[in-house]
Amino acid sequence: MSRFLSKEYAALKEYIPGEQPQDRKYIKLNTNESPYPPSPKTQDAISRDAAAKLCLYSDPESRALKEGLADLYGVTPRQVFVSNGSDDILNFAFMAFGKDVGACYADITYGFYPVFAQLHHIDARVIPLSADFTLPIAEFCHTGRLVVIANPNAPTGIALSLAEVEEIVRSNPDTVVVIDEAYVDFGAESALALLPKYDNLLVVRTYSKSRSMAGARLGFAFASEAIISDLERIKYSTNPYNVNRLTQAAGLAALSEDGYYTDNCKRIIATRERTREALVALGFTVLPSSANFLFATHEKMTGEEIYRRLKEDGVLVRHFTAPRIANYNRITIGTDEEMTQMLARLTNILKGTQTI
Repeated sequence: MSRFLSKEYAALKEYIPGEQPQDRKYIKLNTNESPYPPSPKTQDAISRDAAAKLCLYSDPESRALKEGLADLYGVTPRQVFVSNGSDDILNFAFMAFGKDVGACYADITYGFYPVFAQLHHIDARVIPLSADFTLPIAEFCHTGRLVVIANPNAPTGIALSLAEVEEIVRSNPDTVVVIDEAYVDFGAESALALLPKYDNLLVVRTYSKSRSMAGARLGFAFASEAIISDLERIKYSTNPYNVNRLTQAAGLAALSEDGYYTDNCKRIIATRERTREALVALGFTVLPSSANFLFATHEKMTGEEIYRRLKEDGVLVRHFTAPRIANYNRITIGTDEEMTQMLARLTNILKGTQTI
């Protein structure tokens, strides 16, 4: 830390992304990326001709992309917001809707929520998950605060029903409720159906998981025209060109091959269930998941030890150190071959042997 850093940020506890080591080739199951490449048209959109236009600014309104998203999801373009990853949208939401009223989110959830609250000096109420890691619905009702919920939750993978989400949205009419749906395409119910009924709902999505574009950094959101206008005000006060030309082109092309991505999600769900059954057979306790990952613990070995041994054996999973989940690891679902290799190496580790 330099002597020039503002005191306002000196105590900031920044978000720690999943590790991206370069020392060797790993089976990478730690950052919830898709194991499948973008669709052919998505890849073709990032062409030499498109690259030649990088001398020009991108469309700050992302008009074509907004129109494509609106058409696919059955809303109007004025109900769509596009930004540089869903993290960007979440940051704007905390800034725009949490400063005056405070925020609330779960104790075990996406790690950026407390960072954004601290960054913007927002009073945060942290609500503990229940003993079984489910969300205590009543605690999120009538809060008088910005409510932020990942559905399915991360890192647990547990999802709320649409009725449960609606109960929370309906009970907080005077504050914004953010439903972070980064993983919704892997088996959960989207809150988008509630949008016509509630003007306080903000549904946040991403291309990073189900659309195989984590490296492109593209997020989108749906809400009332008034909320979208608020988000646009924040965007235009920070970086109006925050979605580059190549990302906009790739994002629009991906919408034309939505079936390709839907099929990939089905493949990932099938692989997830086979992996879950195999982990249970190895003695793991695995939480129910509606995401592209599993959250698992084993009574005979600590989470940190399993993480370390797998890494030594060429497999990366995500380990968290928070006391409630220190004995769990989050395992991203890769291809069938990757999961078979992971399970074989995990079996050897549990037997006390290790194959490198």
